[in-house]
Amino acid sequence: MMYVQNVVGQKDWDIFCVEGTPEPCGVVIFGASGDLTRRKLIPALFSLFERGLLPPEFFLLGYARSPLTDEAFREAVVASVKRAVPGMSDSVVDGFAEHCYYQPGNYQDDRLFDALGDRLSVLSAKHGTMGNVLFYVSTPPVVYLDIVSGLSRTGLVDEPGSGGAWRRVVLEKPFGHDLESARKLDCELQGLLSESQMYRIDHYLGKETVQNLFVLRFANSIFEPLWNREHIDHIQISVAERVGLEGRAGYYEGVGLVRDMLQNHILQLLALVAMEPPGSIAAERVRDEKVKVLECVRSFPEGGDLNDWMIRGQYSAGDYDGIPVCGYREEANVVPGSTTETFAAAKLMVDNWRWRGVPFYIRSGKRLRRRVTEIVIVFKPVPHSVFPAFQPDALTPNVLVFRVQPDEGGVLLLQAKRPGPTLCMGALPMTFTYQEAFGGGVPEAYERLLLDAMQGDQTLFIRNDTIDASWALLTPVLAAWEGEGNESRHPLHGYASGSWGPKAADDLLARDGRRWIVH
Repeated sequence: MMYVQNVVGQKDWDIFCVEGTPEPCGVVIFGASGDLTRRKLIPALFSLFERGLLPPEFFLLGYARSPLTDEAFREAVVASVKRAVPGMSDSVVDGFAEHCYYQPGNYQDDRLFDALGDRLSVLSAKHGTMGNVLFYVSTPPVVYLDIVSGLSRTGLVDEPGSGGAWRRVVLEKPFGHDLESARKLDCELQGLLSESQMYRIDHYLGKETVQNLFVLRFANSIFEPLWNREHIDHIQISVAERVGLEGRAGYYEGVGLVRDMLQNHILQLLALVAMEPPGSIAAERVRDEKVKVLECVRSFPEGGDLNDWMIRGQYSAGDYDGIPVCGYREEANVVPGSTTETFAAAKLMVDNWRWRGVPFYIRSGKRLRRRVTEIVIVFKPVPHSVFPAFQPDALTPNVLVFRVQPDEGGVLLLQAKRPGPTLCMGALPMTFTYQEAFGGGVPEAYERLLLDAMQGDQTLFIRNDTIDASWALLTPVLAAWEGEGNESRHPLHGYASGSWGPKAADDLLARDGRRWIVH
């Protein structure tokens, strides 16, 4: 990557940009007829193509069980792009579709992987991609190993060595079901691919606000000196969804909220907030610091004391704007009497020099009041108030909010004097959004991550030791919840759809004299 400095227009600031396009390459998407491909991957690749960030020597090959032709797949590609980008010029969309092809096949037959190899050789020669291929595994986890094993047995992920063609594999979560299964999966994958070829994706890390958290901390001298136990009272991370199951009961019943959200998205956000400054922005240096933080998170206590640190919940019936919605157990295909959690909240402690004594409160849930993902940094109150009418505890603390979605941006809450002849103080929010600050649309997370994978940058992808550390923390909790008599020892708290979750989540903070903050 090349870093350049550019002074923009009349504004008195500098913009530092990363420029350059990937080397020529082909992209193969396994599960090309699936929902993720249609809604996210194809629009992301098209956006990169339309903005000139893909090399001219590029092709997309879809691979799935559906018996489609190249022409039928191209029609699906055009429909997907037009849904995502209405009003886009037909000539631009058609130009992208000309780079798209399709190969039908299953995931267990080596003869079909041989046919895939033959097709890749033809397309590589046609488009001049020099044999470089990015394989994207967008399928249910149960067939991950079938696909990677097929690629390995037929030599499709072999790399000829220095200066030769590269082969990389992007894997979607979940990475295992618990600590044991995650280690088993990793061991099997490591026997088929090198760690440098594996790109375990967490799309939250591609979001602009998440990346900006890293930049804000380490490119601004005003924040890093305050980023420690001396100045920060506590930190909150909230990932709230309005939606329920959306027809995904078959998946969710075997997973639950902790596996779906906490083990990956939220712990990755925590690692970015709490990590030490890396020696450089090289991928391995950044990922080294992230795993160090997760290894410092204090283990949860066993027995009944666990309830003082982590709680779970499940949504019941409720309404949104007067429209009634059913409870989780009334959703189609949910097991009667299911104890699958749709909400979880926890208090975490990071036992290292920087964060000793600073609680990290995390929560996530479905069917909550509104869709929002925020990281909230709550600073300590001033040590002494010079204003007789206002004691330190009466002043609203300074709060820094990173809004990851839906309106990506941030808020800094300061104390200020209200206009008037008397001394009245109040909280003054200083707010920015990416849309207002920089104009244009905010790129989708998958755009950044696909581009990074094609460029060989693993910074925003998950390393195996990070996965191990997160499962080591949460597997004992899941085992306690799923054991016999679990509901009597570890209650499954109900909460109405359209609320902010169970009262027990509020009590988790109230015991420490704090409350949840959402901006």
